[in-house]
Amino acid sequence: MNLFGGTISKLENGLSYATLKNKAITQNIANVDTPNYKTKEVSFQDIFNEAKESSISANRTDARHYDFSIEIGTSGVYSNENFRTRPNGNAVNMDAEQAKLAENTIYYNALIERLNSKFSTLNTVVKGGR
Repeated sequence: MNLFGGTISKLENGLSYATLKNKAITQNIANVDTPNYKTKEVSFQDIFNEAKESSISANRTDARHYDFSIEIGTSGVYSNENFRTRPNGNAVNMDAEQAKLAENTIYYNALIERLNSKFSTLNTVVKGGR
């Protein structure tokens, strides 16, 4: 059963992306003083392209057959090898990372609010509009 026309699964995918991006940003911040550490990035475009190319769907020969697909992909995290900002080889720009973290937090919270709205609607329906 696909509640809300697949909206909840799309919100779940968005939350997974935001969580992965948050992990990369926090790793960058944690390694701000590590020599030769290169910043990690999460590219939405790369994840999107991999998702388009790396899914296997069932061959349905009858409308009564269940439709399913299997997602095969990588993490979508890559290192920026070309940046050197300090003499020790560390490429972490703390101001930029904190700005990315704030932006990602806003994005994550917006997705959570939307998901809560969907669950609230479902709760209202289950209670019969009360």
